[in-house]
Amino acid sequence: MDIIADLFTDFPEKFGIPRQAGQAPSSQGRVVLRPAFARPEAVRGLEGYSHIWLLFQFHQAQGWRPTVRPPRLGGNRRLGVFASRSPFRPNPIGLSVFRLEGIDCDDGVCLHVSGVDILDGTPVLDIKPYLPWADCVSAQGGFADEVPATLTVSLSRQAESSLAQMAEGNRLRSLLAQTLGLDPRPAYHEDPERIYFSNLAGLEVQWRICEDVVEVLSVDAAD
Repeated sequence: MDIIADLFTDFPEKFGIPRQAGQAPSSQGRVVLRPAFARPEAVRGLEGYSHIWLLFQFHQAQGWRPTVRPPRLGGNRRLGVFASRSPFRPNPIGLSVFRLEGIDCDDGVCLHVSGVDILDGTPVLDIKPYLPWADCVSAQGGFADEVPATLTVSLSRQAESSLAQMAEGNRLRSLLAQTLGLDPRPAYHEDPERIYFSNLAGLEVQWRICEDVVEVLSVDAAD
């Protein structure tokens, strides 16, 4: 298979990435087609769709495992890898659906997307339009049948002040609320005094969780 594009996102590290697409609508990405495929006619007509499927490579997953421990089950119960969306698969292929925000063909071909749940720099294998009448079905979701609960996110004065001075402050504030509200901690972390560090959309963020509230302690521009 050929890598046709690279996906650049708000998530430079795996910790803190939403576990499914669409959970953080404020997260953005750019699908940049590689030169051999960056032909405007290759995306002709795609502007008529609101969403696209991306097939991509879990390029940082090492090897496969027959059983995995899904975070939705507390990280302690094992299920078969084919009953999960774990990246540790025999063929490390991922599938996500994103909102298509725009197409830029001025210099190569770049698709602007949102609702992203993928690591920055991820190789893309294919792009397909999302068809509501065919792709949206009434289905049963197994152990992940219910939408996960979200936590309240509270920003400190320093965090609010820092975001207010940034050009994308409003989007970044929403992005913090959406991603941290999903509780990105490993399921076995319950220490309310533990401070976590996240790199997100060019920010260095310190936060902790106390009584189901995410307290954002500081937000600074990453070096």
